[in-house]
Amino acid sequence: MKANVIRGLGYARLGLGRKVFACESFQFIGVSRIIESLENARHITIRAGIREFCQECVEVLLREIPGELRLLAIVRHKLGLAATKNRFPGKGTCLAIYSRAINSGTELPAVLAATFPWCAPWEAELNRLFAAYVAEKGAQNALDYDDLLLYWSHMVAVPALSREIGARFDHVLVDEYQDTNRLQAAILLGLKPDGAGLAVVGDDAQSIYSFRAATVRNILDFPRAFEPPARIVTLDRNYRSTQPILDASNAVIALASERYSKNLWTERMAVQKPQLISVRDEADQARCVAERVLAQRECGMMLKSQAVLFRSSSHSAQLELELARRGIPFVKFGGLKFLDAAHVKDVLCVLRWADNPRSRMSGFRIARLLPGVGPAIAAKLLDAMESAPDPVAAMGEFRMPIPAAADFDVLRDVFGALRSDKAGWPADIDLVTRWYEPHLRRIYDDAHVRVSDLIQLARIASTYASRERFLTEITLDPPAATSDEAGAPGLDDDYLILSTIHSAKGQEWRSVHVLNVVDGCIPSDLSTGSAEEIEEERRLLYVAMTRARDELHLMVPQRFYVHQQTAYGDRHVYASRSRFIPNALAPFFESCSWPAPEAEAQDVIAGAAPVPVADIAARVRARWQQPG
Repeated sequence: MKANVIRGLGYARLGLGRKVFACESFQFIGVSRIIESLENARHITIRAGIREFCQECVEVLLREIPGELRLLAIVRHKLGLAATKNRFPGKGTCLAIYSRAINSGTELPAVLAATFPWCAPWEAELNRLFAAYVAEKGAQNALDYDDLLLYWSHMVAVPALSREIGARFDHVLVDEYQDTNRLQAAILLGLKPDGAGLAVVGDDAQSIYSFRAATVRNILDFPRAFEPPARIVTLDRNYRSTQPILDASNAVIALASERYSKNLWTERMAVQKPQLISVRDEADQARCVAERVLAQRECGMMLKSQAVLFRSSSHSAQLELELARRGIPFVKFGGLKFLDAAHVKDVLCVLRWADNPRSRMSGFRIARLLPGVGPAIAAKLLDAMESAPDPVAAMGEFRMPIPAAADFDVLRDVFGALRSDKAGWPADIDLVTRWYEPHLRRIYDDAHVRVSDLIQLARIASTYASRERFLTEITLDPPAATSDEAGAPGLDDDYLILSTIHSAKGQEWRSVHVLNVVDGCIPSDLSTGSAEEIEEERRLLYVAMTRARDELHLMVPQRFYVHQQTAYGDRHVYASRSRFIPNALAPFFESCSWPAPEAEAQDVIAGAAPVPVADIAARVRARWQQPG
């Protein structure tokens, strides 16, 4: 049986019965879900050896993900890398390098050379840092997001385990395969090395997440990974855009150096071609977009049905000012995630610490909540718990200074109740919330606002069967945003959508404006260092264009003003239209400019008096002619 690769913008509906392991996203599948899928897919029981291994992973899975940056910072400090003579990469950069190396399956020197060249002189120190970081995670019984995939890949790399797990599924289906990285591809091929029962869905033309270590090579090379090669099923019918928009999009992506041949078609015929709109500068671009958005609204198209897309978030700054000046409401996607709120982290850390008493990150955070407990006292408590055979007993015997003794006794009682599971789940989270509320009101001025988040957290917790399941799922698939006080009610429930192209993937609107379709913006001047980067920028423009259903407008500013010049300065540079739309593709677009010449101005020009003619060159020569 051949493996299948399905590519296009649609989805295949396959009647494969119950014996299917479907992966919508590798990032949101943990070891605990593997166990559940293994047992439920065919109603079987996993052998004791595999279950013991998986369950051990579950017990430590993801408890410390929010603290991975803190843990790396602690290790970085212990190794003395925070006090080097020359500037050592920051903790965030170090974590990004580590994650890139793991997910891309690339050796550290190659990662530094390709993505972090300014960190290359620190290769030896970074290697030492990452080795210590891995060792520290093991000592604390903790896994991070990258370990979630890494441990899984190593598990299926063992032939006996690979056969045992892979045999439990008749079919493995994977969506959005173009957005996977090498580590995820290794997991998939480990599950089904011969390709039997394996199907992946993806569109190579929409592979735009290389900054997350995703690689288009996974879907391009997929058919050749098996013998005989995978069967390719092309889904080329589009239900979103009009045919002129698809024609222009097909022409743009057809110039890619390597791709699956695919020309989208639709039954939605139209006359209007996508527009290439030339404007003088970014200020005119903003005015043009605002004017057209309002005109479309007057014609019955709601603001919510219109979107403005851009390569970088900073590209919309001028437009945002213009929209505010005209009173046009808009939404630009982004915001604080629910689990990033400090008070939510505090409550979750109590639960995590109770599950893993040797966790220094959770314990340090909670101990510091107590009044009178500083870093030194918190470290002594954690050292005592870490070195003791029974960390819970060590906590009970620890002598806290008098100012913090009473609060510590209360915390110790809560900790003991959680460890013994006296209250049961989900009463555990109510117990923690009641303990935490006095500290919440003492620490935060806006405690009354933050309490609503804790109430919401308790509601979410009540939907899970156990504390372990809750901690795993809440970290893998967190809510979108934290709450705040309700503001004044909006009298206009309509608003324009502003979005980066990356955030717009998977969305659609009746009308789409794409800003700054010029070289230096699309492609970005920071993404032209290699042919692979340039090809991804081409795919990015393709994704932007295919978000439009009825109308597509590509904005082409002619000049950009230089930064850091005096007020009213006129220093500028000229920009050329994006290289992805060469002159050969002009027939697929309607070229126009804004503002259009007014009829009155044309009449004035037509009726103007003849311009006098003077031979200036002759006058210049006459100055040097000898008399006579």
